[in-house]
Amino acid sequence: MTNRMLLRAGHVISMDPAIGDLPTGDVLIEDGQIVAVQPKIDADAAVLDMTGRIVFPGFVDSHRHTWEASIRGSAPDATLDDYFVDILDTFAPLYTPEDVYAANLAGALECLNAGITTVVDWSHINNTPDHPDAAVQALTETGIRAQYAYGSANTSLADYWFESKIAIPGEDVRRVRDRYFTSDDGLLTLALATRGPGFCVNDVVTAEWRLARELGIPITVHVSMGRLAGRFGMVQQLNDLDLLGPDTTYIHCCHLSEDEWRMVADSGGTVSIAPQVETQMGHGWPPVMKAIEHGLRPSLSIDVVTTVPGDMFTQIRAAFGAERARVNAECWQADTPVPDTMLTARRMLELATLNGAHVAGVEHRTGSLTPGKRADVVAIDATALNVAPVHDAVSAVTLCADVSNVDTVLVDGVIHKRDGKLSADTGRARRLVEESRDRLLAAKATKAANTANTAKAEA
Repeated sequence: MTNRMLLRAGHVISMDPAIGDLPTGDVLIEDGQIVAVQPKIDADAAVLDMTGRIVFPGFVDSHRHTWEASIRGSAPDATLDDYFVDILDTFAPLYTPEDVYAANLAGALECLNAGITTVVDWSHINNTPDHPDAAVQALTETGIRAQYAYGSANTSLADYWFESKIAIPGEDVRRVRDRYFTSDDGLLTLALATRGPGFCVNDVVTAEWRLARELGIPITVHVSMGRLAGRFGMVQQLNDLDLLGPDTTYIHCCHLSEDEWRMVADSGGTVSIAPQVETQMGHGWPPVMKAIEHGLRPSLSIDVVTTVPGDMFTQIRAAFGAERARVNAECWQADTPVPDTMLTARRMLELATLNGAHVAGVEHRTGSLTPGKRADVVAIDATALNVAPVHDAVSAVTLCADVSNVDTVLVDGVIHKRDGKLSADTGRARRLVEESRDRLLAAKATKAANTANTAKAEA
C-alpha cells in the first residue's frame, strides 16, 4: 500500500533551479520519495499543514566527529594544537564502545533536532573492532542519513598522528563493510577517514588510499589546517604519490597553494569547510570563495562540538561573516571597490544543502526538493519572533532562524521532528551521554593519578 504524505501551504525553497521558490507550495511524498513540488497539489494523502513555515531540503553536515558529543564544550578555548593534546591524546584513548554508542546516539539526534538530515561521521575513534560497531548501531537507531567514515584508532597521539607507521586495519574495514554496508542504497554508506601525508608515512598513506579504492568507497582527509599543515603541502604530496582522484574530500583547505587548489579541482575532488572551527581554533580563513573561484562546490561542516556549536545555522553565519569580512578588509586596504561576486545568503544555503549532498555522495538522493529524490525535508517556524516578519525566505533561514525554530524534520519520508519535538527518546540519549561523560572524566582522573604516581616513584 502506498504511503502518501502532503506538506501543504508552506513557503517552499526547493534549491532546484527548475522549480525555484514557491511562496505558497505543496510537497507530495510517496513511500519516502518526493513525487511533486507545486503551488497546489490535490492528493489523497496524510496532510501536514505548513502554513507559516519555510520548507527546504535538510542540511548536510559533511564532516563531524560525532563521537565527541560526550565531551561537548570541554575545550571551549582550544587552539588546534590544544585539541590534539586535550582531546585526541587525553580523552580519545579512554573511549569505550559504550562511550561511542552514547555519543553517536546523542550526536545524531542533535543533528536531527537542528535540521541536519545527513551527516558524514568522521569516526577516528576505532580503538577496537567493537568501536565501529557501536558507532554504526547508534546511527542506525536514530534514522539519520549518514556516511560513516571509518577512521584510525586514537590510543596514542604519537603513534597515530605524527609520521604514523600504523595503517587503518583493512580486515576490519572489510568486516564492517560486509556486515553493515552490503548495499549503497541504504540510509548509511561507508567511507574511509584517512589521516594523510604529514601525519602518516608514505607507505601508510598509499596503503589506506589503496584500501578505499579496492573497496570502492570514498576517501575523506583533513588538509592544510593551520600553518603547520599548510607547510606539509599535503595535496602536493598526494599528487606526487599519484593518489588524487574524484573520490576524495579535502577538509579545511585553509592554506592550500594555488597549485594545490588546481590539483583538487582538476582531479574532481570535493571540499568541506568548517568555518566556526577554522576561525576560532586558528586553522585559517574559511576558504569558501577560494574554492568557488576554482570551480569547486564547497560544503559546510561542524567538525567538533568540544569547541563549537553543533548546528548548521552557526556554520552558515560563520562562513558568511568571515568571508565578507576578509574581502571587505582587503578592498578597504587596497582602496578598491568591493566586488559584486561576494557571497550571498542564497549561496550559503546552497553550500549547506545541495553542495553538502554533492560532497557526501548523495546528491542523487537529497540536497534539493526535487521529484525523484528522497524526502529529506525541514520546516522552520516563520511566525517566531526572531524570524517574523519574513521579507526574504532564504535570509530568514540563513540569517534569522536558529535550532529553536526547527519545527519539522523528515528523513527518507519519516517524521523525526514535528511541532518542535523529536520523536526519539531524548531522555535516554541524554542519560547515556551524561553517564559517558562521568565515566570518561573518572578515567581521565585515574590516568592522571597513575601518571603522577609513576613519575614520583621514578624520581
